[in-house]
Amino acid sequence: MVVNVDWFFLSHRLPIALAAINEGYEVHIATSLTQPRAELEKYGLIVHPIDLHRGKIGLLSIMNYFFNLISLLKKIKPNLIHLVTIKPVLLGGVAARIMRVPAVVYAISGMGYVYIGTSIAHKLLRKFISFLYISALNHFNSIVILQNPTDMKDIVRIAKLKHSSARIIKGSGVDISQYKLTDLPSGRPIIMLPSRFLRDKGIYEFIEAARGYSNTNIDEALPRFVLVGETDPENKATIKNNQLKKWEMEGVIENWGFQTDMVKVLSQSTIIVLPSYREGLPKVLLEAAACGRPIITTDVPGCRDAIIPNVTGRLIKAKDPLAIQMAIKELLDDRELLKKMGKDGRIFAEENFDLSDVIAEHLQIYHSLIEAS
Repeated sequence: MVVNVDWFFLSHRLPIALAAINEGYEVHIATSLTQPRAELEKYGLIVHPIDLHRGKIGLLSIMNYFFNLISLLKKIKPNLIHLVTIKPVLLGGVAARIMRVPAVVYAISGMGYVYIGTSIAHKLLRKFISFLYISALNHFNSIVILQNPTDMKDIVRIAKLKHSSARIIKGSGVDISQYKLTDLPSGRPIIMLPSRFLRDKGIYEFIEAARGYSNTNIDEALPRFVLVGETDPENKATIKNNQLKKWEMEGVIENWGFQTDMVKVLSQSTIIVLPSYREGLPKVLLEAAACGRPIITTDVPGCRDAIIPNVTGRLIKAKDPLAIQMAIKELLDDRELLKKMGKDGRIFAEENFDLSDVIAEHLQIYHSLIEAS
């Protein structure tokens, strides 16, 4: 399994790797390390540190990563390689074809910032990446996993794939037994945006929506606006720490920072808001639904697929702070609707996002590709 960085592997792919080990696979993980190697090795994984500077697209950095992958594949001789996120998919896909790896799984968990931007540079980069997709994804024995129908349609078109070689699996799944349906909290409502602190997650729009409330006199009925997460220095869209401190000093938001116990954190919220510009299928919205929390999110690929509009949450226009503010007010004015949306969200999560189903689908893909190799 090749993943850009260890924390993403631990939060989104570890259960699949552990299930594969239990099935008798020898599982190797090639990734950039941000914490001690032993954190991965304790799970029975064979770890290969391989640096991927996610925020850089320089030719030297790309070629260094590519040839390290080639060397690693030559050494391991895997029966199957599972490539996760865009750079590993593109570079690892080409490397797997050169090294004649018998079976390949490509996991594309979103199209990335390149397919959001509108500048000339973004358009040129899209053309280049689209060319790479054609080279990377057309392995003779492979499956491309997408997380929503829009991404699937785009990738099939861009990479000129057969529909039979692409499949939708709804995100990384959520442990339904861990995320319990809980009652809405009492006291001042907590409006929470849990994500990495990136511009394209809609952070600025969330802040403007919060200002719309803070311009009135503070009283106990006014909601608290909370950010949960952390900056991502390797991502060009990251929010700077000094900007976060300014917002805190202004009193417009509370910054709870990075949290490990998301079950506890999400249960403290009244409404979860994710006004992102585009996603694969945001895991935090699956977790929010499993906790019985109403969701406000944008009508964009990935986000729209994580809710049932007007049943488990509200869809709003992207990049529209007023739409966020109005949706929050509408839901807060009807507590019975909030409760019903939460209960319906829990049912939706149980039926569509159960982690055990996601694991079973991955193992079935592994088995079928290895049998065909």
